[in-house]
Amino acid sequence: MTDAGARRPAAWTLAVWWLVIVVAVVGLGWLLTHPLESTVDPWDDDVSRWFAAHRSGDLDALATAGSTPGDTWVGVALALLVAAGGSQWQRSWRPAIFVTVLMSGVYAIYLVATHLVPRDRPPVRILDPGLVPDHSFPSGHVATALALYGGTALLLAWAAPRTRRWARLLLLLPLCVAVARLYQGAHHPTDVLASLLFTTAWLGGVAWVLLPGRSGSGRPSTAA
Repeated sequence: MTDAGARRPAAWTLAVWWLVIVVAVVGLGWLLTHPLESTVDPWDDDVSRWFAAHRSGDLDALATAGSTPGDTWVGVALALLVAAGGSQWQRSWRPAIFVTVLMSGVYAIYLVATHLVPRDRPPVRILDPGLVPDHSFPSGHVATALALYGGTALLLAWAAPRTRRWARLLLLLPLCVAVARLYQGAHHPTDVLASLLFTTAWLGGVAWVLLPGRSGSGRPSTAA
C-alpha cells in the first residue's frame, strides 16, 4: 500500500473518533445543564464553595502558578517545541504530526462544546479575571494540560522506552492544573472531570493511530 493509501484509513479513523467524542461531550454537557442540573449542581457548588472558603494569599499565588501550565499560550508554545524537537530527535515527521493532531483536536472539541453547551461559572468569586461567564463546560486549561503533558509522556515512552518511568511524572502537571482551576472558581468539578475524560479518550485514540508498534530492533518506526 502506498503512503497516501496508508494515511487515508488513519485520517478517517481519527475523524470518526473525534466526532464520537464531540457527540459524547456535548451529550454529557446537555445532561449536566438540563435533566441532571438539579441533582449535580448542589454538589458542584458545595465543592466550589469549599475551595473558596479555604483561600489565602499564599494559596492564591500557588493556584495562579499551578494554572499556568494549562494556559493556551503556554500550551501552543510548548506543543510547537515538542513537535519540532521530537521530529528532529527521531528524524521523522511522525512526532510533529502526532502533536499537531492531538492539540488541534483537543482545542476543536473544547470550542465546539463551549459554544453548544453554555454553563455558568461556579457561584463564587473567580480568581482568574476576564473569563467568559457561561463557558464553564468543559475546562480548556485541564484539557490543554492533559493533552500536552500526557502526549509528551506518551511520545517519550514511544521513542525511548527507558524514559517511561520518568515520563509519567509529567502527568502530575494536569492534576495540578485541575486543582488550581477548582480553587480559582473557574470551573465546576464536573467540568474538570469532563475534560479529563474526553482528553484521555482523544489522546488514546491519536496515540493508537499515529504512534506505531516497535520494530524488532526495539526502535520506533520512522517511516513517516
